[in-house]
Amino acid sequence: MANVMKAPKRQLTYVTDLNKCIGCQTCTVACKKLWTTGPGQDFMYWRNVETTPGLGYPRNWQTKGGGYKNGELQKGKIPPMIDYGIPFEFDYAGRLFEGKKERVRPSPTPRSAPNWDEDQGAGEYPNNSFFYLPRMCNHCTKPACLEACPNEAIYKREQDGIVVIHQDKCKGAQACVQSCPYAKPYFNPVANKANKCIGCFPRIEQGVAPGCVAQCVGRAMHVGFIDDTNSSVHKLIRLYKVALPLHPEFGTEPNVFYVPPVLGPRMELPNGELSTDPKIPLAQLEGLFGKQVRDVLAILQTEREKKMKGLASDLMDVLIGRRSADMMISPLT
Repeated sequence: MANVMKAPKRQLTYVTDLNKCIGCQTCTVACKKLWTTGPGQDFMYWRNVETTPGLGYPRNWQTKGGGYKNGELQKGKIPPMIDYGIPFEFDYAGRLFEGKKERVRPSPTPRSAPNWDEDQGAGEYPNNSFFYLPRMCNHCTKPACLEACPNEAIYKREQDGIVVIHQDKCKGAQACVQSCPYAKPYFNPVANKANKCIGCFPRIEQGVAPGCVAQCVGRAMHVGFIDDTNSSVHKLIRLYKVALPLHPEFGTEPNVFYVPPVLGPRMELPNGELSTDPKIPLAQLEGLFGKQVRDVLAILQTEREKKMKGLASDLMDVLIGRRSADMMISPLT
């Protein structure tokens, strides 16, 4: 029998403008320092920023399966530890304090790690391209992890829609790891329990923005309640309709959205003429965000041109985000 989920009264929602993410990993570090420094969590990055196109973290997560197909829950694959990157250490003490002459090398020898292919992208100069894709738990409206859990350990908080794993109820079945198509629940081998992003709900309860959002130096992130018509997330998703979920075909109805990137045209054709083709192939963006991305790119281009001509654009003002308080719940860190 499928687990019964009560619809939340409100839904906390995130938007990231991929045109402003600079790949600095400040959000990654903020999340890591706050939540995953315990035993068995070395390899976990509840929040990570990966280069797209690329293998991602864990490797090849986009092909692991899970989610829903025709409304039916799908079983995916549990990524092996090598796909996350086996944690490694450096023998600094031996070199600095014990007189060892060998070079300081990581042990064990790393074969994979988060951002293993950072900044590689695709294509050849001068038309090579990539962009940064920050990822976290999507706190889905239809979370596959919740339905898959055999111990009813996963629930969606009534007050904010954040999806949480009840640690006392979790028995380490890993059904959530297997069923999430975004590979965002992690199995803690020390605690024998699943861990995942908790949406910084202790901060939300105090009226403070999540750590990843508050620390974003590129001012790329927005967070708020989708029913708040004054919030930037409501405006970007519902009013201007320029923010889209990642892989909507997975069927979980994510509550993390993205403003797709605009990188401009390719540099030159072989005959020396300028190209009108976009540097990022449209098919690539459609593969990530669905067919609607074409309309969104057209809206962004129109509004950008208005702003360049000195005309007013409410949408661009929201995206620029001159005041942190307009982009999020209290930005206090």
